[in-house]
Amino acid sequence: MTSKQLPHEPYNIIITGVGGQGNVMASRILANMLVKKGYYITIGESFGASQRGGSVMSHIRISERSNWSPQIPKGRAHAVIALEPTEGIRILKDYGNPNVILLLNTRPIYPVAVIAGEIEYPGLDEIKNSARDLASKVWFIGASDEAIKLGNPILGNIIMLGALSGVSDLPLENEDFKEVILSTIPPDQLDINLKAYDIGKRKVGLPL
Repeated sequence: MTSKQLPHEPYNIIITGVGGQGNVMASRILANMLVKKGYYITIGESFGASQRGGSVMSHIRISERSNWSPQIPKGRAHAVIALEPTEGIRILKDYGNPNVILLLNTRPIYPVAVIAGEIEYPGLDEIKNSARDLASKVWFIGASDEAIKLGNPILGNIIMLGALSGVSDLPLENEDFKEVILSTIPPDQLDINLKAYDIGKRKVGLPL
């Protein structure tokens, strides 16, 4: 039996980013936390052209009653977690709707075309304006910057999960996170992951 009624059935979350940001790990942690609460979880993933630096997108469908197809229909996401800013905007254009919420990591990862000077990466103000136009509530989170302070940039994915726990109606308690993360990391990495999760909770504040 599930511990909390979902706001939608199913509840659809997309985690998006680029290779090397821990997108898949974040989706697995989130799914396992919710399985512990008794929900049915279906995950669908897609990967860009390259393992590191290519687009990565995880569809997570959460249900109280049954498994669903792994692909979220266009326009039907309820929450988007963007580990990379422009990936978040790209996903919102396809899967967003007037009620979707967005948690957006503000630190960009520049694609090769930008580095080579072939295209221009949008400024942060432009990204923020687009995000506000495409989502009902947006939280801008310096997750990568905080992760770097912790000594490991990939902890940005954990910070973003902590942020989700602070703004969503899902039962994402610290104790469940602790139990799930211990099954995926060495024990000596537990404290820093718990700290990252708590940082995410503190960072969300009020929607901007």
